[in-house]
Amino acid sequence: MPIATHVVAALVAVLHLYFLALEMFLWEKPLGLKTFRNTPEKAALTAVLAKNQGLYNGFLSAGLVWGILHPEPAVSAQLLRFFLGCVIVAGAYGAATVSRRIFFVQAVPALVGLALTFL
Repeated sequence: MPIATHVVAALVAVLHLYFLALEMFLWEKPLGLKTFRNTPEKAALTAVLAKNQGLYNGFLSAGLVWGILHPEPAVSAQLLRFFLGCVIVAGAYGAATVSRRIFFVQAVPALVGLALTFL
């Protein structure tokens, strides 16, 4: 598997760790409010939901790291394809239901990574 595959998958994993931090720890802070265009009132009402979303982003990141580090190339490719596919679905759903920019921030890097797994 090309090194570029692991580099892009690692970038996607880091992005999802950042999303975890934003949603679990910074949701009601100025950076979280600005990033998600929330008011303090709305953020307070949705904080528990955001923490749950953040946890799932952490799981996606962990799965990608597992795929990157797995010593068996065939298994590594399968893990990366699965978790990158999950990221793509989440990004497409977020784009359809929340904001189109989610597609470009979340799904496009995962699409690039997924394409690289087939090289």
